[in-house]
Amino acid sequence: MTSPIKTERRGGVLEVTLDRPKANAIDLATSRIMGETFQSFRDDDELRVALVTSAGEKFFCPGWDLKAAADGDEVDGDYGVGGFGGLQELRDLNKPVIMAVNGICCGGGLELALSGDIILCNEDSTFALPEIRSGTVADAASIKLPKRIPYHIAMEMLLTGRWIDAAEANRWGLVNHVYKNDELLTAARDMADLIASGPPLVYAAIKEVVRTAEDSNFQDAMNRVTQRKLRSVDILYGSEDNLEGAKAFAEKRDPVWKGR
Repeated sequence: MTSPIKTERRGGVLEVTLDRPKANAIDLATSRIMGETFQSFRDDDELRVALVTSAGEKFFCPGWDLKAAADGDEVDGDYGVGGFGGLQELRDLNKPVIMAVNGICCGGGLELALSGDIILCNEDSTFALPEIRSGTVADAASIKLPKRIPYHIAMEMLLTGRWIDAAEANRWGLVNHVYKNDELLTAARDMADLIASGPPLVYAAIKEVVRTAEDSNFQDAMNRVTQRKLRSVDILYGSEDNLEGAKAFAEKRDPVWKGR
């Protein structure tokens, strides 16, 4: 059986392509494979950045596979490690994830995109949360979207299921950049390569600090950082890379990051 997930390693970048014709919808089996894929990415010291996209030109991902549900897949079944799509509940993922959205991105597909750190899209991309029309709740999006874009815009999408195009998504800050259709993947790979060339221990610290700050007030979060109570921050401040940054600056050369 052909795997619904294709992966390719390019140096420190793991490129993950959702390839499940016709629409790249996610069923339970696909979600579990995605979770295993992202868990392996998290735990592989040689990989620094993940780039996530989909095969085809029309659909990035419409989310949950309703046909599979009609055939017996349980909506609240075993999604595997990381929850639905393998990312949104994956613990301790301290590596950058770039989403390259190429087409229709709705429902659980938009929730998958929101699990990334940077979202790029092409001009044909469209976004929506149509769960309201099927009598269910976009649970992860209800938590995340109002924190990512203006509250009233997020609530309109959640309460009405309204679609927005790439330009509007960019205007509200849902996506970082919009590219021509034939330029998206090249731009996403360039960004992935740029980030992969940077200091992985710093990225890990950034991601853990950001997660901590979401559930803390400013001073509590700052105290945990300055007192080195966050594992990634403690590792960074005692690392070779931390010293290498200062040395490279003093010696007027590019730093060589070792991740230790």
